[in-house]
Amino acid sequence: MQTQHAVVWLDHREAKVFFFNRETAESVRLATTLAHQQTHNKAGTVDGKRAPEDRLFYHDIVNALQPAMEWLIVGPGSAKDELAKHIRDHHPHLKDRIVGVEPAIHPTQAQIVAHARTFFQAVDRMLP
Repeated sequence: MQTQHAVVWLDHREAKVFFFNRETAESVRLATTLAHQQTHNKAGTVDGKRAPEDRLFYHDIVNALQPAMEWLIVGPGSAKDELAKHIRDHHPHLKDRIVGVEPAIHPTQAQIVAHARTFFQAVDRMLP
């Protein structure tokens, strides 16, 4: 689907990418190949550091988002922020496509798309 807007909901295990317009939405689901274990306060590892980010997973998400010109990144925890940082660090030519990074616990697919449509309607009104 050729579209202006995309929203990605992700955690450290999976990502759901939605391309949408006013009438329709299409989705792509991606999963990480690394086992992720929840760690708090840098606990759970021998050296006390957090588990490394899954760069291949984030590259796959960026590749999936490519057809859209504006991206909204949502999700629980830190994965959404890590993806935004990954894009700024490894794909700087695409960083301007990120128009928002927001928390979202575990919405349904319909709720994700509805929120993104509302978000982009507000953003589009603000653009010249």
